Amino acid sequence: MSGANRPEPVQVVKERRDRALHALVAGVPYISFLGIEFDRKGDELTAILPYRDAHIGNPVLPALHGGATASFLEVTAIVGLGWSILWEEIETGAVDLAEIGPDWMPRLPKTIDMTVDYLRTGLPRDAYARARVNRSGRRYASVHVEAWQDNRARLFAQATGHFLMPTRD
Repeated sequence: MSGANRPEPVQVVKERRDRALHALVAGVPYISFLGIEFDRKGDELTAILPYRDAHIGNPVLPALHGGATASFLEVTAIVGLGWSILWEEIETGAVDLAEIGPDWMPRLPKTIDMTVDYLRTGLPRDAYARARVNRSGRRYASVHVEAWQDNRARLFAQATGHFLMPTRD
């Protein structure tokens, strides 16, 4: 086997992917305002909304605010969609890896509409969500997001969103 055919060391690949994800997320201040984090395993992202008192809408129950839940789902959809585009560009070498840094930000899709289904009360604890891109074309994308807390099978909210794709340079 020649040196040119050797795969990159796994740590180099992980660092490149993590740097790209960090640039994608850091470019949206609202994500840090809500405290949303992303856990990456390969090309799969899980969004995490750590519990904060500020996320509670009804202190009597207590329950997560519907706006915090909807925002969490929308952010998950946009970052998931952006990541699916960025992933392909990273893996094919279309993105110059030297450009990826704190000032580098890919253009993100814009929300056309979002339908949220509140399936049960969001409890005062961490929440998790994953996005699934149903369709992604040149101009339009459709994304489904599911959110849960303690049990992946017991969703507390889900959403479907439609997005206007950024123009590709």
